[in-house]
Amino acid sequence: MNTLTEHGNQEHPMAGAIYERSNIINVTPEGRIVSIFTGAWLLGSAISKVDKRPVASLLKLIGAGYLLYRGISGNCLINGFTGKRRPDRHSAAINIRTSMIIDNPREEVFYFWRQLNNLPVFMKHLQSVEELDPFNSHWVVKGPGGIGTLEWDAEIVKEIPGEMIGWRSLPGSSIATAGRVTFRDTPNGDTEIDVMITYRPPAGYVGTGLAWLLNPAFENMIIRDIKRFKNYMETGEIIS
Repeated sequence: MNTLTEHGNQEHPMAGAIYERSNIINVTPEGRIVSIFTGAWLLGSAISKVDKRPVASLLKLIGAGYLLYRGISGNCLINGFTGKRRPDRHSAAINIRTSMIIDNPREEVFYFWRQLNNLPVFMKHLQSVEELDPFNSHWVVKGPGGIGTLEWDAEIVKEIPGEMIGWRSLPGSSIATAGRVTFRDTPNGDTEIDVMITYRPPAGYVGTGLAWLLNPAFENMIIRDIKRFKNYMETGEIIS
């Protein structure tokens, strides 16, 4: 896995402290959602009254900017300076685990997933997965709203044909990610799959355009993507 390091400003202690604290996720998912909605409301209010109340509108713009930063990045500088380094129910990674039963034989389900280039068919957050050889692949993830991409190379680290696939990003990748899928027969001949996926951006990701990876909306999108797999295997159709 990737070894993540942090790089601060070594020339000025205060600047270094601010930089370090700005790279910490210390706002809960609920707090981030509230911050985004409140910031958006303040922004709209400031713009609508800028001619009548310029000073008040300026203060609202400053507040809106901070709240939007807090919500999108998950970082609260106030929490950082008061010593709160992490949110109560969130860490600097997305960790997803979900299980489901698919009405198809286990071998069929396994080999469809094992062809990694099939994953973007039902996973909307993936733009492409290119298999470079039997064990190595190149992944491209779409940014929010389809703007921008994030790419890395990954390898299959463990495989039990028909039963389990495990993969991870290669050392030096722009993101540390890993996943594992297990496949089991059910008593009536269906397939139970258990999926675990982790995305962890590198240290210093706040302000680099990668903060969206830890947004709860991105996590929910991945869960929906996995659920689409069941529908696609059973019907051949993609649900929206």
